[in-house]
Amino acid sequence: MPLIYGFYRIHLFLSRMQKFLIIQTAFLGDVILATPVANALREKYPDAQIDMLVRKGNESLVQGHYALDNVLIWNKKEGKYKSLRALKKQIVAEKYTEIINLHRFASSGFLTAFGKAENSVGFDKNPLSFLFKKKVKHDLTQNLHEVERNLSLIAHHGVPKKMRPSLHPAEKDFAFVNKFKGQKYVCFAPASVWFTKQMPKEKWIELGHTMNHKIYLIGGPGDVALCEEIAQELDNAEVLAGQLNLMQSAALIKDAQHSYVNDSGPMHISSAMNTPTTAFYCSTVPEFGFGPLAEQSRIISKSLDCKPCGLHGHKACPKGHFDCGFKLDFKKDVYLDS
Repeated sequence: MPLIYGFYRIHLFLSRMQKFLIIQTAFLGDVILATPVANALREKYPDAQIDMLVRKGNESLVQGHYALDNVLIWNKKEGKYKSLRALKKQIVAEKYTEIINLHRFASSGFLTAFGKAENSVGFDKNPLSFLFKKKVKHDLTQNLHEVERNLSLIAHHGVPKKMRPSLHPAEKDFAFVNKFKGQKYVCFAPASVWFTKQMPKEKWIELGHTMNHKIYLIGGPGDVALCEEIAQELDNAEVLAGQLNLMQSAALIKDAQHSYVNDSGPMHISSAMNTPTTAFYCSTVPEFGFGPLAEQSRIISKSLDCKPCGLHGHKACPKGHFDCGFKLDFKKDVYLDS
């Protein structure tokens, strides 16, 4: 018994010694796909300090997350280099045992390389990865999901290779959207930052006509016009775009019968809430490693010689026809609510 207690004391001491900083200052979906790293570390080191650095605007996704202690925010509007220097000073003062950089740009590479952590790890595509203690290949050719690639950065800790991302809306977020849950409903998230990743408005209307449940159209303030154009062609649709913040949207998606999304941020929110999901891929392909991860997921995609035309989207179809969007055929394949 004393021996077992001694081992427990040693484990507890080592766990409390660990201080991790996870860096992901890219977009909404990238932050969501970073949460498995925090979850895996929390399971492995329950008493460690685990922090995450995100860009201003994405902090609500992870503030209050059970696996995180602190959320650091990079506000580039305060001046990119001024804010980087301030963050570097803050990171150095924390004396992290390990900095884990999921971001692949020089700004985060600077913080990783000069954060004075005992260990630093990131992807080889980061321009400053040669200054990291360890770098890992970011390979798009191995049919790995981005979550698996992210978890490969902490493989030396003996963590699982696969985990679903997670979000944890607060009780106030669920309370805010409770008034929309009086009947069965589905969620449509029709917008994307990139035109060629966005299923055409006409196809969303076509899909909407197959629905028997209430349809909530969700998105940011910039998506309101598109959602209204779709809703006015449907009898059972209501526009909530611009009315919900990110975590309220997650709370709404949580109890939806189904979530219909593009290859965009709402798809990753749906994965994190484990809501049945249908994802429409226009110019991109799930083989890039950014597919839906909900237990019940379906992908609708059109195979074309010109597809994919890039890792991200474009503001317009390079070929001028946008067949990857207009020729999506979901009549037989898509999950239809009943």
